[in-house]
Amino acid sequence: MKLTTTAIILAALALSACTNADRFGEGGAGGANGALGSVGDPTSPAYFNQAIGDRVLFSVDQSTLSPEAQSILDGQAQWLSSNGEYAALIEGHADEQGTREYNLALGARRASAVQNYLISRGVAPGRLKTISYGKERPIEICSDELCYSKNRRAVTVITAGSGV
Repeated sequence: MKLTTTAIILAALALSACTNADRFGEGGAGGANGALGSVGDPTSPAYFNQAIGDRVLFSVDQSTLSPEAQSILDGQAQWLSSNGEYAALIEGHADEQGTREYNLALGARRASAVQNYLISRGVAPGRLKTISYGKERPIEICSDELCYSKNRRAVTVITAGSGV
């Protein structure tokens, strides 16, 4: 009987610890109010993804950066310069048209274009790494231009550590 009573008391204590809604600070965990690591925290990867933008798009068979892409990359470079504890992996992607080999090469050129632009804006080369997925990781699976255009991209993935 004493063991059962002890177990019930321990269970009640454990459950009561879960009822503290403000245990992660004002506003709860991961909110957009500036909590550490949230979209509201300008030093967090979540902020980078949402407020700065983690991807740029390309035209068909192109790896040339548009003015809009350059504007996004300027913001990325500024964020990376201000947050030296992070590095970035730049993923190059292509739409599903063309051969696997062609799209892997095109994805590599796109990732390299982004890497070179960020380096030209002051990001240390050792903090940037590239990879090409070609057409292997589409956002949309489709057979029309609207979908294809979303898959022609380079994505900057923020990673922990100043070297990738």
